[in-house]
Amino acid sequence: MADSEMYVRSSRELWTILLGRSALREPAQIEEELDRNWERLLQGLCYYKTPSSSAAEKLKADKGVAQPLKDFGLRISKLLGLDQQQSVQILQCYLQEDYRGTRNTLKDVLQDERPSQALLLKIADYYYEERVCHLRCVLLLLTYFQDERHPYRVEYSNCVNKLEKDLVNNYQKQFETLFKAESPTWETHGNLMTERQVSRWFLQCLREQSLLLEILFLYYAYFEMGPGDLLSFTKMFKEQGFGLRQTNRHLVDKSMDALVDRIGYFSCLILVEGMDIDFLHKCALEDRTEQHQFSNTPAISREMDQMLLTFGDIPHHGPVLLAWVLLRHTLSPDESSPVIRRIGNTSLQLGVFQYLTTMLQGLGGTGNNCTASTARMCIYGLLSFVITSFEEETLGSQQHLINAACEVLSAPSLAELFWETKPTMGLGMILDSAMGMFPHKTGMLLQLLTALLSDKSTAKKVYIFLDKMSFYTEVYKTKPNDVISRDDETLWRRQAPKLLYPLGLGQTNLRMPQGVLGQVAVGEQGYVVRWDYSYSAWILFTCEIEMLLHVVSTADVILHCERVKPILDLVHKMISTDWTVSDCLLPLTSRIYMLLQRLTSVINPPVDVIASCANCLIVLAARMPGKVWSSLHHTGFLPFASSPLTNMAQSISAEGMKAGNYGNLLVLIEQPRGEYAVTIAFLRLVTTLVKGQLGSTQDKGLIPCVLLVLKEMLPTYHKWRYNTHGVRERIGCLILELVHAILNLSPEGEASGSTPTLQSLCIYSLANTEAGQAVVNIMGVGVDTIDVVLAAQPSSGGSEGPGQILIQTVKLAFSVTNNVIRLKPPSSAVSPLEQALTQHGGHGSNLIAVLAKYIYHKHDPALPRLAIQLLKRLATVAPMSVYACLGGDAAAIRDAFLTRLQSRTEDMRIKVMILEFLTVAVETQPGLIELFLNLEVKDGAEGSKEFLLGEWSCLQVVLDLIDSRQQGKYWCPPQLHRAALAFLHALWQDRRDSAISVLRTKERFWENLTTPLFGTLPAPSDITEPCVLETCAFVMKIIGLEIYYVVSGSLERSLKDALQKFSSGRRYEYWSQYVKSLVVHVAETEEEEGVHSFSETQMVISAWRMLLILSTSHSDVMQLKEDSARLKLFMDVLDGTKAALLVPMSVPCLRLGSMMATLLLILLKQWRSVVATAPDVLAPLSLILESVLQADQQLMESTKAKVFSALISALQIQGLNGGEISQLPQLLLCVCETVQDEALALIDSTRHAAQVRDIPDDKDSMETDAVRSFQKDQRDGVCVLALHLAKELCRADEDGEHWVLVMRKIPALHSILSALELSLRSKQNLYFTEAALHLLLTLARTPQGAAAVAGAGVIQSICLPLLSVYEVPSNGASQGFSRKSQDAPCWPGVYRLSMSLMEILLKTLRYNFINEALDFVGVHQERILQCLNAVRTVQSLVCLDEADHTVGFLLQLSSFCKEWQFHLPHLLRDVQINLCYLCQTCTYLLHSRNMLHHYLQAKNGEALPSGPRAQRDPQTPSKAAAEGGGGEREEAEQKALLAVQCSLLKILSKTLATLQHFTPDCCQIILDQCMDLAEYRTLFVLSFTTSAFDADVAPSFGTLLATINVALSMLGEVEKKEPASLSVASLASSEETQALKSLLMFTMENCFYVLISQAVRCLKDPSIAPRDKQRLKQELGSELSTLLSSLSRHFRRGAPSSPASSLLPSPQPPGAKASHEGQEPFIQLVQAFVRHIQR
Repeated sequence: MADSEMYVRSSRELWTILLGRSALREPAQIEEELDRNWERLLQGLCYYKTPSSSAAEKLKADKGVAQPLKDFGLRISKLLGLDQQQSVQILQCYLQEDYRGTRNTLKDVLQDERPSQALLLKIADYYYEERVCHLRCVLLLLTYFQDERHPYRVEYSNCVNKLEKDLVNNYQKQFETLFKAESPTWETHGNLMTERQVSRWFLQCLREQSLLLEILFLYYAYFEMGPGDLLSFTKMFKEQGFGLRQTNRHLVDKSMDALVDRIGYFSCLILVEGMDIDFLHKCALEDRTEQHQFSNTPAISREMDQMLLTFGDIPHHGPVLLAWVLLRHTLSPDESSPVIRRIGNTSLQLGVFQYLTTMLQGLGGTGNNCTASTARMCIYGLLSFVITSFEEETLGSQQHLINAACEVLSAPSLAELFWETKPTMGLGMILDSAMGMFPHKTGMLLQLLTALLSDKSTAKKVYIFLDKMSFYTEVYKTKPNDVISRDDETLWRRQAPKLLYPLGLGQTNLRMPQGVLGQVAVGEQGYVVRWDYSYSAWILFTCEIEMLLHVVSTADVILHCERVKPILDLVHKMISTDWTVSDCLLPLTSRIYMLLQRLTSVINPPVDVIASCANCLIVLAARMPGKVWSSLHHTGFLPFASSPLTNMAQSISAEGMKAGNYGNLLVLIEQPRGEYAVTIAFLRLVTTLVKGQLGSTQDKGLIPCVLLVLKEMLPTYHKWRYNTHGVRERIGCLILELVHAILNLSPEGEASGSTPTLQSLCIYSLANTEAGQAVVNIMGVGVDTIDVVLAAQPSSGGSEGPGQILIQTVKLAFSVTNNVIRLKPPSSAVSPLEQALTQHGGHGSNLIAVLAKYIYHKHDPALPRLAIQLLKRLATVAPMSVYACLGGDAAAIRDAFLTRLQSRTEDMRIKVMILEFLTVAVETQPGLIELFLNLEVKDGAEGSKEFLLGEWSCLQVVLDLIDSRQQGKYWCPPQLHRAALAFLHALWQDRRDSAISVLRTKERFWENLTTPLFGTLPAPSDITEPCVLETCAFVMKIIGLEIYYVVSGSLERSLKDALQKFSSGRRYEYWSQYVKSLVVHVAETEEEEGVHSFSETQMVISAWRMLLILSTSHSDVMQLKEDSARLKLFMDVLDGTKAALLVPMSVPCLRLGSMMATLLLILLKQWRSVVATAPDVLAPLSLILESVLQADQQLMESTKAKVFSALISALQIQGLNGGEISQLPQLLLCVCETVQDEALALIDSTRHAAQVRDIPDDKDSMETDAVRSFQKDQRDGVCVLALHLAKELCRADEDGEHWVLVMRKIPALHSILSALELSLRSKQNLYFTEAALHLLLTLARTPQGAAAVAGAGVIQSICLPLLSVYEVPSNGASQGFSRKSQDAPCWPGVYRLSMSLMEILLKTLRYNFINEALDFVGVHQERILQCLNAVRTVQSLVCLDEADHTVGFLLQLSSFCKEWQFHLPHLLRDVQINLCYLCQTCTYLLHSRNMLHHYLQAKNGEALPSGPRAQRDPQTPSKAAAEGGGGEREEAEQKALLAVQCSLLKILSKTLATLQHFTPDCCQIILDQCMDLAEYRTLFVLSFTTSAFDADVAPSFGTLLATINVALSMLGEVEKKEPASLSVASLASSEETQALKSLLMFTMENCFYVLISQAVRCLKDPSIAPRDKQRLKQELGSELSTLLSSLSRHFRRGAPSSPASSLLPSPQPPGAKASHEGQEPFIQLVQAFVRHIQR
């Protein structure tokens, strides 16, 4: 194989791949790896060559390797004695996989002597591990190439077939080379080869020997060994002394003993396997021994005889000698009997059966350890044949034989094999002989039967075997009286029946009847009698346990315990193998509790029996935890609480808790002895009970047990005394398993108050006591310690070694810490656990750095994954910088993270976890993320920063992962793609501009990013990888954020192209349909079972919602302009919302429905034109509303509001088209019910809030919590929106029929008015009050509605309570009027609305409401007069608005002058005077525009752009604002001025209309001579000066003439469109212009009317001097003539209509056509009047 190919894979990477722990998991990929590397595996250790000059030359000529690496490679070559090129390759592999520095520091390390020496030694360790992994690959192939259950069996098998022929020869030679190798010295290998390194080299040498022999053993287990090979192996092993006569045996120290023993074991096993005893046994049975390979090789046999005669000095020889004796005895019994006898005796003298037991135990358990199982199979054949061939008595102690047999039978499938063979052959004979002494000696039989239990079938056989015993063996020292016997004493007969257990009762006894015969054998012990008596051994076992219970406090207890322990062990194995037998064993299992209670309370308790009892209970607890707990609870074995637990402090202090019998046992016996069988059983038992989810009461009972573990065990277990290696790690692992189980309990309704639960206790204890510190110490073990422990394991792999237990413990510690932080109740104080986790220790000792370094661990991929997961959690919650904690190692750790992220063979879950960690770090760890982004500043123009990707930037990896060409390949599965996009999304969301700027300009970035959106997704019911949905969601969110933050002109061209493609490819429609189908799927499946991908679905909907919302404001960029597409999208959203919200009982559906409802509402408001053309929207929305009103109200509060809001918008856009009137009654009913409920709730909460306010300040904090749950008054609250919807529905229901019917059913009006009254009194619930008044206003427009509102008592609810809304100030009006924006909800606005309501009710109901109206005016007269006065001082729109409303109300009231005069004469006079002054003020302000402008600037400077159209668009770029600032301000001022002028004009017109009612009717006063003038007061003084802006000057006829002049001049301006004066150009439309003209005409008409009426009254008034009357006539005549000529000129041009009904609440239709005839009477009237006075 070419040298250059070597770097393809390191051996460790190859081993990881073959194990299936990498990203390469498909059989085809495994096959490809094996095809590429099989020759290398065949070469074995010869693959690593020795140095040569040719290799040195090749290395020198290689241009691809940097010179420093070449130089260092030569140093490695010298130290390791390795080929120069391979040395460089080893260096490169090491740098790639295990180097813990950065590439930048490497140069310094290579140049500096001391660091480079340390690096050399690390590379030596790496090289040794590479050699071991190389052999492990072959071992793995041989382990599984015939295992049908293994996924890669076929691939392994093909490779083994290629290796088969040459493998053994190569590996045998390598073994010889290794044990003959001379140890290196500093002369040959350089001065780094110190004594310590030589020892390290030798340890490696032994490990490799052991592995080579293990491979050879496994090979020969499957393939036959020839006689010649056996001879050569025997010679080789003899020469090497089965590992004990190593060339370098002077280097062996104590730590290497296990390896030396392993070499001996495998040497022995290879020879035994080579003799093929199984086949020999088969041949012997079938009498065809000549077929065995040794039957025709006499020369080899003789040579073997001679060689084996020299054996006997090493225990390893025993099995070889025994096997050879069998072979020779079977094949040629006559030829070599003396030799055989000698060899046989030697093997027995060596204690062959004890050796076999030791050997099999040394090779390890048989969990998934193929070597150990194969060894047992081999020895099983040997034992079976030995027992069949030789008499049992000749084989030494029966106990040793049974021990060996039990060890052998622990291999899987051997127990089944045993039961299939005849009982007269093989191991069956041992069982038979053990049964012969039962029940005199119970131990051996039970030990054997326990070993024979492996599965359900064998369990049944063992049960039946013991249930049907036919002999009962007893031993008598002297002959008893109650038997008669034969003369030769070989047979006895029982004369009387006998109870076998004197203390037993009824069921728990055995009775041997009279006349039973027994065979007698006389031995050393006396008479051994075997009674021919049938019984069930299970009853006998019950008797034994009962007996032990009786003698528990006597001296016999120890003897009885010895008899009962095997019984308990058998029961334990029995019920754990086959649970169905447990019912039959009830008499035994039910006595265990009593046994436990009695045995634990004696002075010197038998620990092993107690542990056996506890083990049985563990199995029972797994199936029926409740039963076990209730029985165990009474034994006193477990810790318990003597007083009830009430709070956490008491629990944690362990006050009133007793340790129970177990606790005493631990302290008094187990800890001093250093043996912990009961502790291990106790921990497992409590864990099993916890996992059994007993329920809260039993869990409380377990609290003392858990507390004992957390307080007394977890903090101190590592300091206890231990006799056996590995027990400490096991106890630590079990404690953490218990804690882990508790933290993973599903929290039941923990509303039990302050009493702690198991989980809360655990969390508190770990967070705040030394238990937490103990867990931190376990996590702090560190990657180096784990590597050392793993390296020290003698076995080749396995899952049970101390290294694996340590890894498992650390993993549990990670998981436990993660869960404690996750579940810990939030608090401001930092707990000791969090402090310990995040404190900055010196010299890299802090835990964060230790956690991060687990990334270097390569053995178990879950370890680094869980470490990163914990780091992720800490980065999120802990207030610390991970970057600072990593210190100087930060860059190296970053490189390690990225190396694993880049590796194509790395386990996918680690990569995903690294990306998830970085995603969290984007937001919470700025320093760390900068390190990982590794952006470099490009040298560019001064001041501009452009960035480039650094060599070690995580962005490069992420870009590779999202590359559309990589998708679907094994190294980029969907989960990884999703994680990469989640990371990118985090960058966008956190606005990491430097990173984003680099990414967005990368070639093909946007194309790759958007690829997922163009794929076709599986139907929602067929989704197998929900992460694909998340992938698409992240893409949508990134696009959305980019469009939102970047000005459309600056977007990348490629992104625009992608969006264009998205639009033209009809992807909007596709996604809209898909999102709808997702929602429908959730709605459909929710009723059957939960939705397995709900969170992903939710995420997609959220992202899609964001895109659509953006498209409403950025439609150009997003290419969503077509109305047909928008309509499709809108209808899909509507259908989706409907599907989700029509399942009101499902929480997931309601969540999705709420999200969809938000989107629906936004689209309704933004796409009005689309919705207007849509099919009926009201029907589905009504259904949704009905459904939502049935759902859980707390969940649905916001959704209800959205649905109400949507209905309001839909009504405003679509209205009630004729066909849909059927929806109205039901909808009204729903809305009114809601309004009523909400109003009542509001009343309650307002009253409650008032009570709370009345309570003094030192109130209990509980009170404030209670308020929160009450109804709140919000602008977008359900109550307010329901009122608005009711208003819209009433507006749609023009004739009010449906409304009346609903009101009869539901007394909503009364509830609304009650709430309104309360709100006004307490001046609370502003939004509700406004909405309620708006609804009442709408109702009052129809006669039926107005009658209902008045009848419900509106005046009582509003009139007096309204007083508390405003305070009448004593010192001038202006303080009473705010300068707030007109539209903002405020209490003055409520007052204005109330005024409007009174106006409309009076207008609709006329005389039916006059008394209430007068009451209202009487109550609020001060405010009314103040308001009319205030226009002089405050010209804000708010103040003018109130004046407008007030005058509007007075206008309606002025129709009822006589009633007013009767009830409130003084007020009437005040109002008349004030109105005249108001007329004067308005005229003056309208006349002197500059003055008005000055007032506005002086008084309202800050609120200048208060006009509704004057606000600048907030998105205007700032530069433009700066340039056009002056012009804009001027324009804004003009708009504000115009708004004020319009307002003043409206007030003026209404004032004059009102005054018209206070002055005599023109026709009547002119024509009627007898009219009573006293009825009407004179309103204007007889003066003709122009109006002055002064309160002292009374309004006069001059005022009225001035008004007409102002109106006429304004009319002219409007006609001419002079922008300078009125800024008419800024009026939006011709309708507005028309309305303004009409208003001016209306003002003039009324003014003329009042003028004429008042003039005639003066002329007729006898109290006025004739001189004055004459002056009046002259002045009026000349003034009016001038005005008339101006008017007629104006009318000839075409005049507007009057009155301006669009701006006034008047009955005329708006915009009546202008016609000259229409205006003539009004001019004629004036002309007539002029003629009249000029007469």
